[in-house]
Amino acid sequence: MQIRFRSAAVALLLAAGAASPALAQRVIKIVVPFGPGAVQDTIARTFNAELGQALGASVVVENRPGAGGTVGTGAVAKATDNNTLVLAAASHTLAGHLYSKLGYDPVKDFTGVAYIGNSGYVIAAPGNLGVNNLAEYVRLLKSKPREFNYASAGNGSATHLGMAYFLARAGVEMQHVPMKSTGDAVNEVLAGRVQGVTSSLIGVAGFKQDPRIRILAYTGTQRSKFMPELPTVAEAGVPSYKFDSWIGVLAPSTMPKAEVERLNAAINKVLQEPAVQQRLATLGVEAGTMSSDEFQKSCCAPTTTRRACW
Repeated sequence: MQIRFRSAAVALLLAAGAASPALAQRVIKIVVPFGPGAVQDTIARTFNAELGQALGASVVVENRPGAGGTVGTGAVAKATDNNTLVLAAASHTLAGHLYSKLGYDPVKDFTGVAYIGNSGYVIAAPGNLGVNNLAEYVRLLKSKPREFNYASAGNGSATHLGMAYFLARAGVEMQHVPMKSTGDAVNEVLAGRVQGVTSSLIGVAGFKQDPRIRILAYTGTQRSKFMPELPTVAEAGVPSYKFDSWIGVLAPSTMPKAEVERLNAAINKVLQEPAVQQRLATLGVEAGTMSSDEFQKSCCAPTTTRRACW
């Protein structure tokens, strides 16, 4: 079994020309279901001011972390104003399998607006753990099963699933410590309170030279062009491991199709601008575009039918 999250991030709600009359003068809310430091949060706050100018509206970003992203996502599922969106990642569609009382249906209650791109992840450990590469890390974990802990952005988050899948493939065990955001999880590693984390590239990019953390491997199928010196997990000794995440914009399923199409056209146009692509690249995101129907079918459909985003 190979889990592959191809993904990643931001409600870049720009009008393709003039702002849509249906959107003008409105306050557009982009809900980030994780705390500060998460990949979605960083990207949303990079673009919200420009989006507001393009839409002729106020675009605000609201962090609503908790329960692996399901608190904020659940609030968006119930929104009926056609102004509330969520910046989601690939873990979105798995929530129904992980929570018995979710309060919303990740598939039926949402519609895909636009695919933003793909965000890669890394596996990292504290600098004082005494390991220099992934092979040494695995050997240490095997020598002391379940004695070490790893942190994540919460149960069911991509950072939780990525690490759990790595441990299963490597044949080792660690205790899970759920936090509210990727930033919190990385801080636990920096402080030496936990011994591992799977983080987005954004979450650790600023710590490449920090001796408190050792970035061990990249989780994609190929080395990241943003950190080419880093081996993939498969190269480093855990064969067939693949994990990355799509990021995209979702709306409640009640949003009219015409509004979805206008938003999709605007977002795709913006994603093709060199300046926007460069900004996303500095965050470790490989931008891409899809029609709303393509995004819905490939990334937001039930796991039994999803193809392109896994």
